Amino acid sequence: MDRFLLVARLRRSTAVLASPLLERGLLAVTTAALTGGGVAHLLDADGIAELFWGLGTVAAVIPAVGWVLVALRRGHAGVDLIAVLALGGTLAVGEYLAGVLIALMLATGRTLEGAAQRRASHDLHALLAHAPRSARRRTGDGVVRVPLSEITAGDALVVGPGEVVPVDGRVESTEAVLDESVLTGEPLQVTRQRGEGARSGAVNAGGAFDLRATAIEQDSTYAGIVRLAQQAGAESAPVVRLADRYAVWFLPLALATAALAWLVSGSAVRAVAVLVVATPCPLLLAAPVAVVSGLSRASRRGVVVRDGGALENLGRARTLLLDKTGTLTVGRPCVLDVVAAPGHVPAEVLRVAASLDQLSPHVLAQAIVDAARTRRLELSAPTEVTEEPGRGASGVVEGHRVFIGRDDPTRARPAWAKAVGNRALLDGASVAWLTVDERLTGAVLLRDALRRDAPHAVRRLRSAGIERLVMLTGDRAATAQEVAAVLGLDGVRAELGPADKVAAVRGEREHAVTVMVGDGVNDAPALAAADIGVAMGARGTTASSEAADIVLTTDRVDRLADAVVIAQRSRRIAVQSALGGMLLSLGAMAAAALGLIQPAAGALLQEGIDVAVILNALRALRADHAGQGVLAPATEALIHRFAAEHEDLQDVLQAVRDAADRLSGVPGPTALASVEEAHRLLTERLLPHEYAEEHQLYPALAPALGGPESTVTMSRAHTEIGRLSRRIATHLQLARTNGGLAPEQLDDLRSCLYGLNTVLRLHFTQEEESYFSLAP
Repeated sequence: MDRFLLVARLRRSTAVLASPLLERGLLAVTTAALTGGGVAHLLDADGIAELFWGLGTVAAVIPAVGWVLVALRRGHAGVDLIAVLALGGTLAVGEYLAGVLIALMLATGRTLEGAAQRRASHDLHALLAHAPRSARRRTGDGVVRVPLSEITAGDALVVGPGEVVPVDGRVESTEAVLDESVLTGEPLQVTRQRGEGARSGAVNAGGAFDLRATAIEQDSTYAGIVRLAQQAGAESAPVVRLADRYAVWFLPLALATAALAWLVSGSAVRAVAVLVVATPCPLLLAAPVAVVSGLSRASRRGVVVRDGGALENLGRARTLLLDKTGTLTVGRPCVLDVVAAPGHVPAEVLRVAASLDQLSPHVLAQAIVDAARTRRLELSAPTEVTEEPGRGASGVVEGHRVFIGRDDPTRARPAWAKAVGNRALLDGASVAWLTVDERLTGAVLLRDALRRDAPHAVRRLRSAGIERLVMLTGDRAATAQEVAAVLGLDGVRAELGPADKVAAVRGEREHAVTVMVGDGVNDAPALAAADIGVAMGARGTTASSEAADIVLTTDRVDRLADAVVIAQRSRRIAVQSALGGMLLSLGAMAAAALGLIQPAAGALLQEGIDVAVILNALRALRADHAGQGVLAPATEALIHRFAAEHEDLQDVLQAVRDAADRLSGVPGPTALASVEEAHRLLTERLLPHEYAEEHQLYPALAPALGGPESTVTMSRAHTEIGRLSRRIATHLQLARTNGGLAPEQLDDLRSCLYGLNTVLRLHFTQEEESYFSLAP
């Protein structure tokens, strides 16, 4: 029993020593002791001054010894050991002023280090909060709610709308509409048919359904994710701080020099003087100051780094693993394109669909409404709106019966609708079909789009020294490969579950310091397993944020590149300060060993060294603009203006594509009217936009991008857009002269329209990735 009591007391003592209150209290006591002694010395009360300084030194000895013992129990002797020996030496020879100066430096260093390296909670509260505690079990007497621990395989369960699937099971209703983003990270809802499996942790996004349990709570998917995150976090090796790495050789050198000085001279005072000037204040203060400064710089860029060790480690990272959904993509469905049936226009299809979807909570409906509002379409108020979970919404819009959602697969589709289905398959998109008065009128294609800043971020990460970039995703291989190809990543692993991601992270850690970036609950175990876990915290889950070392509070992945650059610079300055300070300390140690410096003078000399290295370390607070263009506020305003215009011009691009498609059918008056309308939009809206970019935006960007040559490629695209537009105008003029489109015109006109659509989409994407991503 006594043994257990001793262990308990040791644990309590360790907790007390690690308390920030102790560090701040010691700082206050040593500051007061030094100040009080200084005032007494000025008043010629040397006895009282020595008392103040001695008490300050004694106050530091006890916690300092405790810190050293804790470090020794963990298997390493840190920089605090020299400080303890110096404190003991000053007390032994009566050099109390030197002692209190060392005590003050020790307390300041510990306080700074504690502020920089105190980690936030990793107890995965959010993961546990999301986990269900009970389930609805169907019995002979009806449906009763029971604790989850009572559920066994084979039980008949009911999952209500909005509820979390409690355990792994098999769907027994006709279908179940599930939001599996917690498990896979993918934002689109999935439909599980009768007999298909449903995993615990998924959210019921449709109506109530029956579930036959196939596993108990402990064996279900979500419980496995929680265990993975806990195990991965426990297995992560603690970061060895920069100061302790240098202390490995500085500590024995200082002790050897002090012992040699005592042995040769026979004076203990010389040994104490050596220890005083050897007190590794450049390590106790300069390195933490540089790291804390780096943390401050990162936070101003929207990057919250949990501790100094994570920042130091990030500066050494060479491999970066990224989740796809919510990290490289926006993490929610966006309208990819709008297709209209013959006789209708895409803008009207989107307007009617959004009018009906205004009252729907579905994620796809919200994307359609957002797209319509972005394009400033005037929406009508729907009536008699009903929604069938998992299928779509219906109602009356402007006197017409309208439906938007999944089409009946048994319905015979016209040629244009079959083309839409093929395109959706090729693009990995979902389709929301619009019917008006029972007639198929149009379709809206939706897909999780690539983040605008992702290509820019990848380029900056490579320039910052990241050598290997790999995507880890639960999405389909074809979709993942397309994103990886666009970004130029070094590898991609698709269709991964949480355990697969953890295994991939562990594999990469064997070769280099590895960073993992993610945003979902399913990413939390991988974030915990990485050397540095980075969570997209702006819209990411609390679980991923709590399992991460770094949280991006702004919804921009390129802020990670900023963090890498800041980490590298902070680490470089910390190393410079530490090495420079230690070289000065080595010179002072040699002088003290020869008897040229007494302990009190040595302490003051060490203070001078401290001031020098701390001032150098504070350089990490300043922004490093080397190689970075700084945008003027007026330029940022132009970027935001033209980015908004890109959104507004999407219907022009759709009109060009629609006109080309119409020419592929029967090139009659309807097709000619579509070309006329596309040309009108080009002339009135798109070409003025391109002209303004060429003469306003590009000249404003040139200084930040390195000169006018940097925008030459984009200017060449403007020239091609103008050339194709003029060619289309010539075709229209010939058609007016001849009373219609001649057969010999069709191939070239169709080629011009498709070519213009391709050039415009590529040009818009390039501008958004290369230019628009520069503005915050």
